[in-house]
Amino acid sequence: MKKISVLLTVLMITAFGFQSCEDMDDTDVPVYDFIWKGLNLYYLWKDEVPDLSDERFANQDQLNNYLEGFSSPESLFESLLYQRNVIDKWSIIVPDFTVLENALQGVSKSNGAEFGLKLASNGNDVFGYIRYILPNSDASGKNIQRGDLFYAVNGTPLNVNNYQSLLSADTYTLNLATFVNGVLTATGEDVTLTKTAYAENPVHHVNVINEGSHKIGYLMYNGFYSSYDADLNAAFAQLKSQNVSELILDLRYNSGGSVRTATYLASMITGQFTGQLFSKQQWNSTIQEHYEDNNPEALTELFGTQLSNGAAISSLNLSRVYVLTTQSTASASELLINCLSPYIDVVVIGTTTTGKNVGSITLYDSPDFTSANRDGSHRYAMQPIVIRTINSEGFGEYSQGLAPDIELPEDMANLGEIGSTSDPLVAAAVNNITGMGRNNFEPEVKARNLRDSKNLRRFGTEMYIEELPEGAHILLKNMIQ
Repeated sequence: MKKISVLLTVLMITAFGFQSCEDMDDTDVPVYDFIWKGLNLYYLWKDEVPDLSDERFANQDQLNNYLEGFSSPESLFESLLYQRNVIDKWSIIVPDFTVLENALQGVSKSNGAEFGLKLASNGNDVFGYIRYILPNSDASGKNIQRGDLFYAVNGTPLNVNNYQSLLSADTYTLNLATFVNGVLTATGEDVTLTKTAYAENPVHHVNVINEGSHKIGYLMYNGFYSSYDADLNAAFAQLKSQNVSELILDLRYNSGGSVRTATYLASMITGQFTGQLFSKQQWNSTIQEHYEDNNPEALTELFGTQLSNGAAISSLNLSRVYVLTTQSTASASELLINCLSPYIDVVVIGTTTTGKNVGSITLYDSPDFTSANRDGSHRYAMQPIVIRTINSEGFGEYSQGLAPDIELPEDMANLGEIGSTSDPLVAAAVNNITGMGRNNFEPEVKARNLRDSKNLRRFGTEMYIEELPEGAHILLKNMIQ
């Protein structure tokens, strides 16, 4: 993502043209005013929400009267979203922007046991399985590991009505289970875990699989967190130094993050497309028209050669990549798959992804909605959906998810070891690379997906841009006299 520093002041003038110097007093409803104006300017579905129309209010007094009818900032925010939980499932508002900022960089309360939840065959009971353990976490020192199953918390069996409350506690005890002839059976073993603030490095595992003459790189990458871009680049430097000719990119548990980081990752996988279009942003009609007319390049993400800190990107120059997916694969992960596909062969192995093709940005209560000069009287911030992304061929409609080329659900009875062919999905990729045979993996246990530890947390499936499109300050010099 290009470095960006300013907002579309010209659009703010257009959107808020009714506000003269005499009627701009919004001190009676400062947080509420911030919410309406931020959504009025940037919300992707603004045109579908009558109360966000530029013509909705004739002056500031009318807007104030409208805002005073809401009991809380949250109630106003929710009322302005388009088809909440149907179309817009992701826009959020928070009373403390530091919590949001941390979450977008992988910092949250965690006990280190990242899990998925499945529905039992009766459609009511729930069981969980451990996907991976975070290093140096509470769970890393306990007798629990990838592939372990749990059926109850604190002795209470999980079901569709209680799993959220039971698993939201800071401390809880998991009651473990195993499959015996396909039946979930308690083992009598328990593990007590406690959550603390934890910063997850998303570069979870990297290694090389040597299979005959093939040197196959493997990377489990669990979040597009920009503060770890250097770690991601270092992982690719490691793979490059070992002369890998193929890559298995494991995004099964990656629910997204930074669009800019996704562009970096695409450039690390390739390297031969520098300067070409990776992705393009689509905004609401007001902003889109402004940039299409004045600075269309500001809406594009290009394959590059450097990170934001100037470090050279370590590129593998591959013409093919294998991507492992589950229903938890979301947002920036899906962006990567969709936007790489026009350039190289992207072989997807696993199950259909989430289907989140829209992204957000953090808006603060400040004159330009950035973190600079924000209102010190409160700490509210919004993370509304503001963009839809498309690839270089103009495709971006995958709201039902991206289907795999090789469908292979994870086997709850046999997850295997991360980065090893004991993992059936990794083995399927290796078999495809080497041509050593068909993928005859059939899960012993099949169950419907429910939730996972990341999307149980707020902000767990975000795709976001970190700054707004550049170039507005150049345009404004000629437009504001």
